Amino acid sequence: MFERSQDQMISRRAFLGRMAVSVGLAGLVVACSLGIGVAGYHWIADLGWIDSILNAAMILTGMGPVDQLHTDAAKLFASAYALFSGIVFLSTIGIVAAPLVHRLIHRFHAVKEGARPRG
Repeated sequence: MFERSQDQMISRRAFLGRMAVSVGLAGLVVACSLGIGVAGYHWIADLGWIDSILNAAMILTGMGPVDQLHTDAAKLFASAYALFSGIVFLSTIGIVAAPLVHRLIHRFHAVKEGARPRG
């Protein structure tokens, strides 16, 4: 997906396109994760759709649940979803940061080799 160290740096326009793809992919991961949470809160915890969206969004962003859960199944789902949300958070940061880190490392490598980086 990325250019090799001996290749020239891609243009700023191509880099912005790469960033747009990464942000779009991260948004898709977040949207799917939110959908999983909404469905779980709605069908397992027996919350209404709006309350399900609120609870899933709050857990996914690390803020914590809003409604009290009454069944063991709902509590187990909320626990699993909270752990899943932490992994999604870290993965999303990695997806967005990968092109930035790659470009930074590529630029340092180009300077080290004496090449003049583009863009």
